[in-house]
Amino acid sequence: MIEKEYETIICKKEKQKLALTLNRPKVHNAFNSTMISEMLDVLKAIKDDASVRVIELTGKGKSFCAGADLNWMREIIHYSYDQNLKESLEIAELLHTIYSVPKPTIARVNGAAIGGGVGFLSACDIVVAASTAKFGLSEVKIGLIPAAISPYVVKRIGECRAREYFLTGERISAEKGEEIGLVNRVCPYESLDSEIENMVDRLLSSGPDAMASCKELLFKVPQISLEEAKEYTARMIANLRISEEGQEGMAAFLEKRKPSWMLGKKGKENV
Repeated sequence: MIEKEYETIICKKEKQKLALTLNRPKVHNAFNSTMISEMLDVLKAIKDDASVRVIELTGKGKSFCAGADLNWMREIIHYSYDQNLKESLEIAELLHTIYSVPKPTIARVNGAAIGGGVGFLSACDIVVAASTAKFGLSEVKIGLIPAAISPYVVKRIGECRAREYFLTGERISAEKGEEIGLVNRVCPYESLDSEIENMVDRLLSSGPDAMASCKELLFKVPQISLEEAKEYTARMIANLRISEEGQEGMAAFLEKRKPSWMLGKKGKENV
């Protein structure tokens, strides 16, 4: 497990969950190059850490993430094409890492999520939002586009909805976000922590290797043909059935007991 102090984020391990908190509340957790670098550092460090089974992404204070930092934007407005490309590739790498990390990710949306903030939550597996949260893809209002975040937003809400909100920049309520698929679940702000805790418990009851394979499946299957998918999926399930986790899971089911990944060293439930 990574143990560092960061300038723009807070990392806290709670049992088998890593809470990654955007920690710039005075600017509504707007991101800059430092935050991008620090988030990448954490996600790459815990990728193969078996002690971390679930990742929670949230923001400190009233907002989830207000998008790009204004002071950073004042700098990059003077950047050359090559400098802009370098910065853009870094945010693209971060989004891809959030999306593809082989552990379930939950976005705990405590407040406003704008621009890149919508990209962060869209790259997560599950989004739980407070009923007071607001969302916006307002890049067109300042002559820009939601470029790096677009693959993840389109995957989450579909092309039809993305066309509307990318082009209009219209604000989206939490209720509307749930309706269009941007959000999985909406709850009162006061219930946000208990809702996240319940979701984490459900995830921890699943096999960690199986969840990693599910994420691989979700990533790869849409990119291949049905013909290719026949052998790919058959090989994947065959491998899992003979794996240590697969054998343990099937045995536990047949013997009507908890599988080993739900039990601690003394046989007590981890969840």
